[in-house]
Amino acid sequence: MSTEREKLHTAVLVEPASERRKYRKQRREAAARLIAEQHRIDRDTAKAKAAAEQAERRSVTYLPKAGEAGPASLRSPGGLRLPRHQDTSAVLAAQYPFLAEGGLGSQGVFVGQDMYSGGSFVYDPWELYRRGVITAPNMILAGIVGSGKSSLAKSLYTRSLPFGRRVYVPCDPKGEHSAVAEAVGGKAIILGHGLAARLNPLDEGHRPSGLSNQEWASTLASRRRELLGALAETVLGRDLSPVEHTAIDTALTAAVQDAEVPIVPMIVDRLFAPPAHADDRLAEDGRLVAHALRRLVGGDLAGLFDGPSTVRFDPSLPMVSLDLSRVAENAALLSVLMTCASAWMEAALMDPAGGKRWMIYDEAWRLMAHPALLRRMDAQWRLARHYGLANMLIFHKLSDLDNVGDQGSAMRSLANSLLANAETRVIYRQESDQLSTTANALGLTGTEQRLLPGLGTGQGLWRIKERSFVVQHQMHPDEFALFDTTTRMI
Repeated sequence: MSTEREKLHTAVLVEPASERRKYRKQRREAAARLIAEQHRIDRDTAKAKAAAEQAERRSVTYLPKAGEAGPASLRSPGGLRLPRHQDTSAVLAAQYPFLAEGGLGSQGVFVGQDMYSGGSFVYDPWELYRRGVITAPNMILAGIVGSGKSSLAKSLYTRSLPFGRRVYVPCDPKGEHSAVAEAVGGKAIILGHGLAARLNPLDEGHRPSGLSNQEWASTLASRRRELLGALAETVLGRDLSPVEHTAIDTALTAAVQDAEVPIVPMIVDRLFAPPAHADDRLAEDGRLVAHALRRLVGGDLAGLFDGPSTVRFDPSLPMVSLDLSRVAENAALLSVLMTCASAWMEAALMDPAGGKRWMIYDEAWRLMAHPALLRRMDAQWRLARHYGLANMLIFHKLSDLDNVGDQGSAMRSLANSLLANAETRVIYRQESDQLSTTANALGLTGTEQRLLPGLGTGQGLWRIKERSFVVQHQMHPDEFALFDTTTRMI
């Protein structure tokens, strides 16, 4: 009985194989129909899209590849042919404005032609400072003999005169600026043995405007003390000791009491014989200083500083130059003369109401070799903006600075600071062995350094802050005749 029931249960639960095959076939057929239907829909969609695109193309009118025929073609019978056009970059700069340097503007002194843009190049340190292009009006000019740097310096300061500038040359060791000074209505003061010109370094000189009598007396006394100390240091070749400074102060005070305008022989007499109220040992303490200053009145340096001045420094003249070419071979006399001349001009230079002035230091390495002169130059360099000065240092080559003090010395540091405080650097042709020194001293790029040996006469690399120009200096024939320094060789 149980066996029959089990067979009946199995028959109900187990589906026959034929039924399973039938169901699988139906599922495959249903899937095939769905796929076929989707394919049909995709084909119909593609056909409709193609038909729409074709209809759109048929509805749009296109010009033929060869253009319209007849007058509508806008063509000339033989075709339009333009000749090739050639022009300078100065003209084409309007079409390609970013190919050439825009220059420094048109306000200033004409120098020459920018060799890259073809335009005019002008320069004026006061104008550039007013516009914020530079922050220091000082300038360095370097170039080998015959490169044209002297002519550029003379052009710059003489062309500035019509704009109200004045020019001071505190040391002209070759006499190059004397003829220029006379030609522009200025004065060249020629100093040397056998000449009538005599210079009293203790003269009052020009009195700056706005000073009271008490302030002027204090300023004058301080300047005289500094000058006597500088002269003594120059002759002795060393710094003065404190007791030697005291001896000079005492002698100067006594000399001023006896004469309104003292002269150097008075100072020497009071150094050898101090006043009665002075310390008994003061004569011994100031003995070496007395002998050093005595060289100016009775030794090999006599005849130039041992009496009242026979020439006068007139700061109102357009140009004043101190011609020291007669003593250029005597290094000691030249250094003393430069020290006196710097102090002589200093009162006029330090007058804020004196206007804008060029200070030209030709053969600058000679001046920088003396500590007292270098310190004076550094002071004028730092106060240039306050007093309206534009200082110009003229070198042959930057390695001349290697003669200024020892490596790492205070003098070398002062000389390097002069370079750092000059944002206008003009470099004329340099010898190949000087390229590395020049590039390192002035911070030139590799491209700028490679330009220097190939520069021609009158061509210079102008480095103004971070901007560079290659400029051909141009002169009028009259300027060329006046500035030319090669006439003795012709």
